[in-house]
Amino acid sequence: MAQTIRKIGIIGAGQMGSGIAHVCALAGLSVVLNDIAAPRLKDALATINGNMARQVTRKRITEEDKQTALKRISTAETYEGLADCDLVIEAATEKEEVKRKIFAELCASLKPDTIVATNTSSISITRLAASTDRPEKFIGIHFMNPVPLMELVELIRGIATGDPTFEAAKEFVKKLGKTAAVSEDFPAFIVNRILLPMINEAIYTLYEGVGNVEAIDTAMKLGAHHPMGPLELADFIGLDTCLSIMQVLHEGLADTKYRPCPLLVKYVEAGWLGKKSGRGFYDYRGEKPVPTR
Repeated sequence: MAQTIRKIGIIGAGQMGSGIAHVCALAGLSVVLNDIAAPRLKDALATINGNMARQVTRKRITEEDKQTALKRISTAETYEGLADCDLVIEAATEKEEVKRKIFAELCASLKPDTIVATNTSSISITRLAASTDRPEKFIGIHFMNPVPLMELVELIRGIATGDPTFEAAKEFVKKLGKTAAVSEDFPAFIVNRILLPMINEAIYTLYEGVGNVEAIDTAMKLGAHHPMGPLELADFIGLDTCLSIMQVLHEGLADTKYRPCPLLVKYVEAGWLGKKSGRGFYDYRGEKPVPTR
């Protein structure tokens, strides 16, 4: 039988962490949201409240559902606050050294049977598992952004991931009302292995002057029926995250077709990270987004 998961710990109160907390609480699970920055925890709770309020307005949940779910979420600034969780999901920045440091410090605070997961979108599950004291209880659970709206979750086993851990993760995803796609532990898994090279190619198309921002996004929305243009989507994901994933693909697969576009590198170096920083391929500081090239 799969291990029963009732209480979830989430490390990182950013966009992904707050989204995971949101769906877990609505699914009836107790949630402890952890972050080293108290203001970030406060902002995350406000974001979750606002997103649930929109769901109430759209009649996807009731006001009672919202209030009950919010009461299931607590916060913690230390790993000791995650001590009685059945599953802890890391949703920190997409940098391997940061994640490995978290896992090395985290495990001492957990129950021996706690499952540890990462929400990484690209990094080796096997390598991250080696940072823990429980590689057989470690797994990749990769949610899509925005978590409350996206139906898919990628499940990725490391070389040491045990069958009970995998079965428990599948049951967890099912409880959230999401669909699991199982990926092998290769760089960027399934979705980002396909999606990010397309975005990178769109940036090359801009870099080489084939089209401007507006033309590229319009072409893909109307010509390929994509709901968002690739440059708009890159801004939504975060250009720093896009660059990190392309670097993982380039280094992990040793193929020049995954070389990050120099323009993507330049934007990240400038601090133009997309929507979250106010500027990327669009400038979001005015009433409506304006292309920056």
